[in-house]
Amino acid sequence: MTDLLDLTFAEARAALIRKDFSAVELTRAYLTAMEQARTLNAYVLETPEVAVARAEESDQRLAKGEAGALEGMPLGVKDLFCTEGVRTTACSRILDGFVPPYESHVTERMRKAGAVMLGKLNNDEFAMGSSNETSCFGAPINPWRRKGSDAQLVAGGSSGGSAAAVAGRICLGATATDTGGSIRQPAAFTGTVGVKPTYGRCSRWGIVAFASSLDQAGPIARDVRDAAIMLGAMAGFDPRDSTSVDREVPDYEAAVGRSVKGLRIGIPREYRVDGMPAEIEALWTRGAEQLKAAGAEIVEISLPHTKYALPAYYIVAPAEASSNLARYDGVRYGLRVPGRDVTEMYENTRAQGFGAEVRRRVMIGAYVLSAGYYDAYYVRAQKVRTLIKRDFETVFADGVDAILTPATPSAAFGVGEMSNASPVEMYLNDVFTVTVNMAGLPGISVPAGLSAEGLPLALQLIGRPFDEETLFATGAVIEDAAGRFSAERWW
Repeated sequence: MTDLLDLTFAEARAALIRKDFSAVELTRAYLTAMEQARTLNAYVLETPEVAVARAEESDQRLAKGEAGALEGMPLGVKDLFCTEGVRTTACSRILDGFVPPYESHVTERMRKAGAVMLGKLNNDEFAMGSSNETSCFGAPINPWRRKGSDAQLVAGGSSGGSAAAVAGRICLGATATDTGGSIRQPAAFTGTVGVKPTYGRCSRWGIVAFASSLDQAGPIARDVRDAAIMLGAMAGFDPRDSTSVDREVPDYEAAVGRSVKGLRIGIPREYRVDGMPAEIEALWTRGAEQLKAAGAEIVEISLPHTKYALPAYYIVAPAEASSNLARYDGVRYGLRVPGRDVTEMYENTRAQGFGAEVRRRVMIGAYVLSAGYYDAYYVRAQKVRTLIKRDFETVFADGVDAILTPATPSAAFGVGEMSNASPVEMYLNDVFTVTVNMAGLPGISVPAGLSAEGLPLALQLIGRPFDEETLFATGAVIEDAAGRFSAERWW
């Protein structure tokens, strides 16, 4: 069983085709591992019956030589993706007991490609958080530990359950979503690979909305090749999503291992923020040297409006959240807390159904959209967003093929460690990632080394719109140079 769990996506796929083992055997190995690793709190709902049934279907297709791109692959699904007939809560009390009668476009595509769903994965409530500590199911636990310490660490947010499950070897890969870094940051904290595709590359239909102009689905996987395989199955046009782009999906896996000779890699001076730890700076320098050794040209660039990205993001995102979450009122689905009249029922339901962080963001959003403040805050933030996007367009027009930055300002921190910090301090975890969402660009987080405490550190690569292929090629160079590492099993 241990051998099966150690296989990468690509290795397991090849072994299934060779008939070294069956999809059912692979799936049962993961179901057993999930039972043994419940202390990680990565899954909020396990679906063993669904998993075995789909694995049996995969074995039938494999026997006929009709295998799909994800055939027989045991995967986890973030609890933000609606799954037909399977509870979906966005890890919020207000959606307690909600069972969707429809399937999200992304998970629908994955199922058609042969994927086996193991269960629903933990996330910050409505994807609002940087540590996955706002979930109504409690925080997932990072499989990694600091040297000489048993202290539990966060898995990052909002896709912490996805990252913890992949790093903990209790799924081969996982779906995730990224609104301001929620794929790349947890991937960085857990030594996994996370890809935030170009906005519009993956359909948002059937994904519980946080901020509609920023949300994008993507994969978290063990290595760059696995992430490329997953994204190839997840991406595709969907007429039900007005922001979905009708554009051919390339063979992302073919880009892994492609030469980076002649590529121009930008190093933005504005990302050298005050107080950046020396080990993050050293990691960044080493990553640039690795790409240079592979034949890329390293150039310094400027993204002058970067410093405004975080405050602008925390105006735009809460504003869109306050609008999207207005639908949760206790009338149609989910939690309902009675009151003396309909108004009190609304108030009681939303007060008890939403957690503190969600209420905070809804209130901020309602404030910046209110009369007298709309122009002063929301309109101005959207203008800043345009300037941020223009910065990237200028750099790419000057011949830069990709941009290299740190993924996070630190390694994973302890569970509860930031509980007494102000919300703004927690929001600073997104300082290197939010610009990508504001500009609608693709980004990838790749493990690049270990901290002095033995925890994963990662680098981020940012690409041109719809040029995820270059990110897979450059990401593979960093991955190969850094070597691959995994958490020791302690649970």
